[in-house]
Amino acid sequence: MPDTVAAKLGPDKTLLLVDDDESFVRRLARAMEKRGFDVQTAETVADGRAMAMARPPAYAVVDLRLGDGNGLDVVEAIRERRDDSRVVVLTGYGAIATAVAAVKIGATDYLSKPADANDITAALLTEGEDLPPPPENPMSADRVRWEHIHRIYEQCDRNVSETARRLNMHRRTLQRILAKRSPR
Repeated sequence: MPDTVAAKLGPDKTLLLVDDDESFVRRLARAMEKRGFDVQTAETVADGRAMAMARPPAYAVVDLRLGDGNGLDVVEAIRERRDDSRVVVLTGYGAIATAVAAVKIGATDYLSKPADANDITAALLTEGEDLPPPPENPMSADRVRWEHIHRIYEQCDRNVSETARRLNMHRRTLQRILAKRSPR
């Protein structure tokens, strides 16, 4: 795959990786450098914004939840300085509502962890209307339900009573669902 990546990369190969998982960032940076990217890394929103403002990257991979805030702030900073940048939002807390928010502010794609360097590279380099290949492990019906409930919860500004009313569900049942981890 690295040979085909080099062919798709343009003259600007800058890639900004923003994630607070230090070991993940190091591994991903090495893998992306092998694919021909010129990699910069940051572990906080503040550092990511500063790097984006100083040297707007052609490509970026940004974690949604960082120790000092929301990765979407970094995406906005990149978009302010460079509207042709290809940005992939990466998170371990995949929810449809956050994916929609990420795409609305300019992210090219949204991937849930664990995503490997091949998945990330494919998302960064997919052009135009091309759809990425279907996932190897699509969401289960339970996961789709969980995603829908969380989307409505986010749209109701995290108001449990209002969300329960809109979903025609008992408030305590909803609280139990929200307290659990997402199904696979």
